[in-house]
Amino acid sequence: MLSRIAESLFWIGRYIERSDGTARILDVHLQLLLEDPWIDEDTACRSLLSVMGSVAPEGVAHVRREDVLARLAVDRTNPSSIAYALTASRENARRAREIVSTELWETLNTTNARMPRRLQTDKVHEFFQWVRERAALAVGIVDSSTSRDEAWQFFTLGRSIERTDMTARLLATRSLTEASGPSWTTILRSCGAYEAYLRTYRGMPSARNAAEFLLLDRLFPRSIIYSIQRAEECMSAIDPRADRVGHSNTVLRALGQIRNDLEYRPISEILGELPLHMDRVQKVTREASEAIRGRFFPTQAEPSWIGEIS
Repeated sequence: MLSRIAESLFWIGRYIERSDGTARILDVHLQLLLEDPWIDEDTACRSLLSVMGSVAPEGVAHVRREDVLARLAVDRTNPSSIAYALTASRENARRAREIVSTELWETLNTTNARMPRRLQTDKVHEFFQWVRERAALAVGIVDSSTSRDEAWQFFTLGRSIERTDMTARLLATRSLTEASGPSWTTILRSCGAYEAYLRTYRGMPSARNAAEFLLLDRLFPRSIIYSIQRAEECMSAIDPRADRVGHSNTVLRALGQIRNDLEYRPISEILGELPLHMDRVQKVTREASEAIRGRFFPTQAEPSWIGEIS
């Protein structure tokens, strides 16, 4: 497969997943600001922007939810925003048009064309739901109509790495501030894990069990461990010689080290320093992305998140 095509498929997967994950995180936290009058809006908004790899608008003394929406939802120049991700996924599909199916191209093209320039405050929840539905549609088209060859492996590799990163960011928001962190029930609902959690643990969410489920459950597709394992499987399929002798492959080494660290560290220790451990997960996803870019896409260096490339 041409490096250009593989790179575009990798980034289509990442950007689709990024739009979905960002919509879920924003939906949770902006809803909390509406429901809890005791939350300090400025502190919560600045913390959320920081977790999402963005910065507060210059010259703004008090950051409001409208500023967060403008920055992370509709700002087409901010790599952390939904609008940027949708536009970038469409542009990458255009570059790989000879291999991207007509259905996927039309879905991404339509989604980008319908992305609003502004958001009305009372329509925010509907917008986030629309983003999640469009992302699910695009992923469903790929999964149901793409041969499990290198094209699908690169797309799924990108999705898996991005989902690892987005789930880590979602868990990091649990400790934004003492007052404004969402409950574990809210976090589980935001990533569609609440019913799956209840079937697994058969009880109301506790901090230990909910964190364990989203971090370590090998059967739930949004857990960090599941996403890392899927990325490892894709890498092994793309480059079957990579792990023939040890793990000389830098991507597999980075993913394997963080997976082992999470799996063998007591969950109580992870909970005690959750933001620190989630920062480490995000760092590993950046390292893995850089290694993939250097190994398979040496011609271009397209940034993933603000501050990701030093």
